[in-house]
Amino acid sequence: MDASGGLPGVRQVGLLAPFGWLAQGFMDLVRAPVPMLAYGMMIAGVSSGLLYGLYVSDAAFWALTLTFGFVFIAPILAMGPYEAGRRLEAGEQPSLLQVVFVRPAFRQDVAYLGLALLLIYLFWGRIAQIVFGLSTYQMYDTVDAFAAFALTTAEGHNMLLAGTMVGGIIAFFTFTLIVVSAPMLLDPRANVFAATITSFRTVAQNPGPMILWAALIAVLLLASAATGFLALVVVFPWLGLASWRAYRALVAEPEPVPLGAQPA
Repeated sequence: MDASGGLPGVRQVGLLAPFGWLAQGFMDLVRAPVPMLAYGMMIAGVSSGLLYGLYVSDAAFWALTLTFGFVFIAPILAMGPYEAGRRLEAGEQPSLLQVVFVRPAFRQDVAYLGLALLLIYLFWGRIAQIVFGLSTYQMYDTVDAFAAFALTTAEGHNMLLAGTMVGGIIAFFTFTLIVVSAPMLLDPRANVFAATITSFRTVAQNPGPMILWAALIAVLLLASAATGFLALVVVFPWLGLASWRAYRALVAEPEPVPLGAQPA
């Protein structure tokens, strides 16, 4: 701990450090392919199923909202890969059961963080509705009609531009809130207030690397969305493991947290 009110120290890293985190995360994925890819298949299956249901229901607007909103809720879904990264770092091979049921995550502080992300996601959905309503007075009953409006009209272009700008601001705030706080809460000694403050301090002290890290995460998640979320089979556990590596590189701890430690 340092002198910052008992908070853990924050390290400064080089601008290109996020590429190293991705490389380390991929090596961790190779070390534990079965539980990681199985976890990715579950995330991809649920996401693809929701997207397909919205598509066949001609709820194109909500399909677009889900695609962009996934960035907001993904960090809390990655508690499994964080736990796998923690166990791999300790020299233990994680099992699928340990990745799916993360015991240190079953406590109030993680629930509070999840609630905050849910509220941000609902806020984003409301903002998206407002942007859509200000862009057109028509309702589009089919996916093709909505896509034609969004891609071929000036009003549609303005909607996409405004939605991207507002969504980007909300997404970066969410990233700043969550980037190290979610993996940090696997430490039973941490609470949600210390974790979120540490997350903000991390971004403030490493603006260049963290902007690059946010951009890499966004590109990989949006590229996965372009495949109907099927690419999440690999991308999601990869990013989760890389995020654990990022947390360990950025936040100084006096000693590793024992695997058997339980929340207070």
